[in-house]
Amino acid sequence: MTVTESVPEEWASAQPPALHEGILRRQSARESAARTYARALPIVPVRARGLTVEGADGRRYLDCLSGAGTLALGHNHPVVLEAIRKVLDSGAPLHALDLATPVKDAFVTELFRTLPPGLAERARVQFCGPAGTDAVEAAFTLVRAATGRTGIAAFTGAYHGMTAGAVAASGHAVDVRVARLPYPQDYRCPFGVGGSRGAALAARWTESVLDDPKSGVPLPAGMILEPVQGEGGVLPAPDDWLRRMRQITAERSVPLIADEIQTGVGRTGAFWAVQHSGVVPDVMVLSKAIGGSLPLAVVVYRDDLDVWEPGAHAGTFRGNQLAMAAGTATLAHVRENRLAERAAHLGSRMLARLRALAGEQPCIGEVRGRGLMIGLELVDPEGDPAATGDPWAGEHPAPRGGPLPAAPALAAAVQRECLRRGLIVELGGRHACVVRLLPPLTISDEQAEAVLDRLADAIDAAARGHTATGGSRPRPGGGHRRSPAHGRTGG
Repeated sequence: MTVTESVPEEWASAQPPALHEGILRRQSARESAARTYARALPIVPVRARGLTVEGADGRRYLDCLSGAGTLALGHNHPVVLEAIRKVLDSGAPLHALDLATPVKDAFVTELFRTLPPGLAERARVQFCGPAGTDAVEAAFTLVRAATGRTGIAAFTGAYHGMTAGAVAASGHAVDVRVARLPYPQDYRCPFGVGGSRGAALAARWTESVLDDPKSGVPLPAGMILEPVQGEGGVLPAPDDWLRRMRQITAERSVPLIADEIQTGVGRTGAFWAVQHSGVVPDVMVLSKAIGGSLPLAVVVYRDDLDVWEPGAHAGTFRGNQLAMAAGTATLAHVRENRLAERAAHLGSRMLARLRALAGEQPCIGEVRGRGLMIGLELVDPEGDPAATGDPWAGEHPAPRGGPLPAAPALAAAVQRECLRRGLIVELGGRHACVVRLLPPLTISDEQAEAVLDRLADAIDAAARGHTATGGSRPRPGGGHRRSPAHGRTGG
């Protein structure tokens, strides 16, 4: 099958280059200025399978964006397509509001089978609008109704969506009405020490803010956190710190909300990322991969929180039957084929190779991740650590003596060089200087090697070009920062 055979008939006479350019030109003329991925990735996908995407220009790409983590099984996996066709052929309603259907019943049964022990046996589920941000809003409504309190505690670097409540809890909020707490990290530790000590200080600060009657932060209705921050720069929460957050919230009767929208369904090497630490949250917000590539979002929570009134949270498109069928197939396939364990094993190998690359490339400040959620922070190797504003830069435990200035222009160049080599990657983190890999859990060993080969070649080419042109450093205040929606648009 040619590329032109896979597009609408009126385009069939167009040659691939003309088809590609024409669609991109019309998109630029007709779509809003808020579009994000399309700006950095000028691709017109027409066919896709697994890790591979074919563009209207006839080129093929290895997709390590995977719908911002949505495609746990990659594009058009056979079990997903079969599940969708089965519903279509059955004559079942495709729209059912929140009515009970066999398709929904099967989805909830499979979902509950995967939940962390301690939550599954006493869980309730609320279907929301189709995006993750809707699930976040529903979670906030839930804990406010259950506790009678209004505030929300969230963390620096967070990304929870683009609706009003979700964006207020995210790291790029402007009109802040949410208490902001430090999220631990090593390379750019907010306390300048990193490691277990930095995580302990972050926990101690959180405890102090919640207990100090003069902190200006009343006891919140809930605390929301990501077990691995994605948009924040691929920052895995230390297990001890996450357990401490569970203890702090439990002792104060503050529901703990785990945002597993991007980390869930095997992505980090456990079915749900909280399972690495053994933490059982009170509430989980889920979307992306649970719909098997189609829009679906839910809130799962402890039954004693189920106090809201009928209609307290609703949505016309919360009964997406095709997404539930695709989601059931995806959840079952990941579980039955132990793809979470596969992600842990392969991710560890990929991280090891990337850390070896970091030893050869001084522009890589840090490699981090968990499972198949991987990030490389790019920095200016000639920069002054003091320019980062870290007063402890000289004593910092990070590689080469301290955190170096972010290199957003270099990261953007790496993304472009990757695309030239047929590799799709995402950027994230502060100043958009973190190159992110989110390959499907079905990626083969050979494909993983091809991804890393292309990425290493792209970094080398971009670094040489960056050195030749003198590079570019972020302006004070994050002048190179991209749109905050770029990391998880649509949740």
